[in-house]
Amino acid sequence: MSQKVITILGENIEPGKSYELNFDVAKLHTASSIDVPIIIERAKKPGPTVLLTAGIHGDELNGIEIVRQLIAKGINKPKCGTIICIPIINIFGFINLSREFPDGRDLNRVFPGLKNGSLASRVAYKLVNEVLNQADYVLDFHTGGAGRFNAPQVRIAKNSNRLDALAKTFGAPFVLYSKNLKKSFRETAYKAGIATLLFEGGKSHHIDINITNTGVNGAKRVLHSLGMLGSKFKVSEPKQKPVFIMASKWQRASYSGMFKASVTTGAKVKKDDILGNITDPYGKFNHFVRAESSGYIINANESPLVYQGDALFHITARLKQHPIKQIENDEI
Repeated sequence: MSQKVITILGENIEPGKSYELNFDVAKLHTASSIDVPIIIERAKKPGPTVLLTAGIHGDELNGIEIVRQLIAKGINKPKCGTIICIPIINIFGFINLSREFPDGRDLNRVFPGLKNGSLASRVAYKLVNEVLNQADYVLDFHTGGAGRFNAPQVRIAKNSNRLDALAKTFGAPFVLYSKNLKKSFRETAYKAGIATLLFEGGKSHHIDINITNTGVNGAKRVLHSLGMLGSKFKVSEPKQKPVFIMASKWQRASYSGMFKASVTTGAKVKKDDILGNITDPYGKFNHFVRAESSGYIINANESPLVYQGDALFHITARLKQHPIKQIENDEI
């Protein structure tokens, strides 16, 4: 939390100043440059550095909208410390509304990257070594894919009181303990000792106001807990206490056909409750999908057509029973 000059993409970032840097990714086939804007706001007063990222997958628009709002509303201008915003990391995917890079790779599976590797690997390498290395905290915003709608949730690794407290402060309805995926952005940040929350909400190719509001309000709570949020912004209490999920299970389709869910994400269901139905297009078949177990639905398939074995509902299997250890703000 010193007042020293920090360096991002070769630029010295001085206290009390604003910057917009261009992350020079690559050129198109037309030789046109593709730049990813990085918006940096630094207060005169020393404090932590928070990195807000979205668009690692270019079709995940909810996360991009969350970071956009944080910038547009001035929430990214801190009372102390530094806030770095990257609304769209995978600009290629955003242009094409695609999850992957032009080289066919998932950017979130190639971290920490290679200096002379594939296009996605080079971007990961530059992001890690010229931006991420300056951060103390990361809020990384994602969205469900393949027509599956995620209830607003934060994902963290197990056995970290620090992350437990940070997730509780964020205040999403659900906190899912999940392993850091190999070669993911979250795993790389975690190994570097950077406290990271991964937010998931909604589905790809879609912007949902409830999801974006949850993400924006969660970011405000975290910044407030760090003493960074501007005094003109109000911090609301979450509508419900976060549910900490130790384990969850996908319920899959027993038949192929036309699918319609009758419950919403976030709902609490009991075993044998009707969750939806699968029909054929000829009016001869109607199968009711019943809950195989009790729990909260944290993800629901919104695709109208499903095949046997497709994931339909993600249902919590085990919740954390003991209370979350309280940690003082300066320890978060």
